[in-house]
Amino acid sequence: MGSVFSPYYAWARDRGRLDPEDHCALNVALYGRGTQRWTMTERGASRVVREPQAFAIGPSSVHWDGHRLRIEIEERAVPFGQRVRGRVTVRPEALCTFATALDARGRHRWGPIAPSARIEVDLEEPSLSWRGQAYVDSNVGDEPIDGPFLDWDWSRAPMRDGSTAVVYDVRPRQGIDRVLALRFAPDGSVSPFEPPPRQALPKTGWRIARSMRTDPDVPARVRQTLEDTPFYSRSVIESGLLGERVVSMHETLDVRRYRSTAVRLMLPWRMPRTG
Repeated sequence: MGSVFSPYYAWARDRGRLDPEDHCALNVALYGRGTQRWTMTERGASRVVREPQAFAIGPSSVHWDGHRLRIEIEERAVPFGQRVRGRVTVRPEALCTFATALDARGRHRWGPIAPSARIEVDLEEPSLSWRGQAYVDSNVGDEPIDGPFLDWDWSRAPMRDGSTAVVYDVRPRQGIDRVLALRFAPDGSVSPFEPPPRQALPKTGWRIARSMRTDPDVPARVRQTLEDTPFYSRSVIESGLLGERVVSMHETLDVRRYRSTAVRLMLPWRMPRTG
């Protein structure tokens, strides 16, 4: 809601129109061989329904029944319009109320909702079904993301004891870097830990610099780059954390790239709008 990377939202803000409900999208990214899909169709306020336990965006919806989060997907992938249809069910092991600021003024906040969860994926189109580990979090902002930040690296890794370790490595436009290193237990409790040193990773195809916090005796290695865009990358990284060898989901955001006019003109190819 108030899709953070939406070029339409940015252009609306330039005109003084600040309605986040008019810029909502359900993003679905599938990376399986032969079944790769990407959907992020933005819809306006007339196609959005918000209730205490449900959120509908066009034909897709998200519903919380008190025990599980059910995501009903009815979308079209870009650029060829393949259908993405089915259901995703997320079952948290516990809910977490932790939240913290990412910037000095406290206008951008992040916190896990279900740092340790199980997922059930049952898609009809494409035909896919699996069960596995899941993670749910939330980002909230009172201003555009391109205000206080230069870039960041973020990662989350499941640990042997069932906990989840998250490292948020934020570089602001002004002031000192902010590094959050937090371990979330299966019961939702949280404890900080000392972040290991930062290691540079190979640049992406779009020449975005990315890095990973890793134990000194375990060099980080990119296992797979899932998203390689002009301003954002998503990767699977092997590294060392808290004395364990871990496999992390990792993202790098280059806000300076995102701010450029050329990038915003390219975004509608990946983020069409209807309604």
